[in-house]
Amino acid sequence: MASSNLYALLRSRFPREPGALCLLPEAGDPLSYAELDLQTARLAGRLRGLGVRPGERVLAQVPKSPAAVILYLACLRAGSVYVPLNDAYTDEEVRAFLVDAEPRMLVCDPARVPGLSAAARAAGVDHLLGLDADGRGSFWGEGSDAPLEDVHESAEGDVAALLYTSGTTGRPKGAMLTHANLASNALSLHALWGFEAGERVLHALPLYHAHGLFVALHTALLNGSSIRLLPRFDAAQVVARLPEAAVFMGVPTHYTRLLERPELDRACCRSLRVCVSGSAPLLARTHAEFEARTGQRILERYGMTETGMITSNPWRGDRVPGTVGYALPGVEVRVVGESGAPLPDGEVGVLEVRGPNVCAGYWGMPERTRQEFREDGFFVTGDLARRAADGRIRLVGRARDLVISGGLNVHPAEVERALDALPGVRESAVIGAPHPDFGEGVVAVVVPAGAPLGEAELRDALSGRLASFKQPKRIFFQEALPRNAMGKVRKEDLRGLYADAFESEQ
Repeated sequence: MASSNLYALLRSRFPREPGALCLLPEAGDPLSYAELDLQTARLAGRLRGLGVRPGERVLAQVPKSPAAVILYLACLRAGSVYVPLNDAYTDEEVRAFLVDAEPRMLVCDPARVPGLSAAARAAGVDHLLGLDADGRGSFWGEGSDAPLEDVHESAEGDVAALLYTSGTTGRPKGAMLTHANLASNALSLHALWGFEAGERVLHALPLYHAHGLFVALHTALLNGSSIRLLPRFDAAQVVARLPEAAVFMGVPTHYTRLLERPELDRACCRSLRVCVSGSAPLLARTHAEFEARTGQRILERYGMTETGMITSNPWRGDRVPGTVGYALPGVEVRVVGESGAPLPDGEVGVLEVRGPNVCAGYWGMPERTRQEFREDGFFVTGDLARRAADGRIRLVGRARDLVISGGLNVHPAEVERALDALPGVRESAVIGAPHPDFGEGVVAVVVPAGAPLGEAELRDALSGRLASFKQPKRIFFQEALPRNAMGKVRKEDLRGLYADAFESEQ
């Protein structure tokens, strides 16, 4: 039986031409596909030589670089489980993941080794090794380990990666993503997004998140593309590199920052075939402004750590702003009500998904896994959505973000869309705060665009756009909204900041 190892699939699509380029860092020499394969064999041999067996975890908190890509692919090749961590996590935060993931090895920036050594020992980690952005560090060893020439014969259900969700309360959940999960998603997206031979991918996303590690990297490797690997997103740097790229993937914040660059125009985007956005909702205004400036219609898609990509707007066909398109081939989605029964098209409910992309569950949390999966195998996303008659999905918000004011449901995304459409509003976030009369009161946090706005002015503008119970009872102004590393608004921070918004009404 053929191996289901994801690396075997990726390698089968590598270009056969000698010297075909794979990774092009901003600093340092480019790396060909042939060299990439040799380096992954070397590092996979290093893992085996240090006693890391298939199925054991390798925790990685390393800077984005070609070396980080090679480390990930080497883990796949050896059958180890790759566990990437945000490189901004503190030593104390890393300590919690060491305890939970129980890795055999921790690889980090060499500068972090002294601060993490005690925690690694306490967690029973056998090896704590360094790997920096230049590919230097103790992880590479002295070259005494024999390269792993073959690829480990993984089964479809073997776990390839353990990704911790960006949850903000309680214990982090490690989603167990199998080789089959990742392969099915990569093959679907590669076909859906129309990748063509010889295309260059501009990669400005982090490698500790599913968007950069799986969506961007896997599709590029399946295509045999050359990958311009930027160390981080920098708007000026991205604009300078856009003329050489056919594919760019970003989060909404990236697109708004690109629009702030005066040099962003049709000329610098002339070679682009597709721009993909995800990880957070994209404002319809951003979609329209980007098209007007560049001639490019952003392709928005939707996914989760636990599922990979679930839906996508079409590459060929209508990309409707404010929607996330249709379910991927082989993926089933449904919108259900409070009873768990499917709702008619057009009604708002919780989106559920079933398919080869859905993770095997949460690491070490069997009870939580049972809670998040229906008996028929559908995974409960927790996202509120509305499905059109043709199957197109529009996200409304998170179920936990729903505001219930006076017994009536208020979907924050609907109020945010109304606010964002007003002149003088750059963006907004809507939350609920304790209210002595209504239970919860609707609170809006607005980032002005240009001249300062007044609360009364915005209230008047909304009066004819929203039913009275949906209108914010308080409006606050900030210079920016708090966001996580992938651009999602941290509404829990806003809920804490404005928890006493209605205290004077007690």
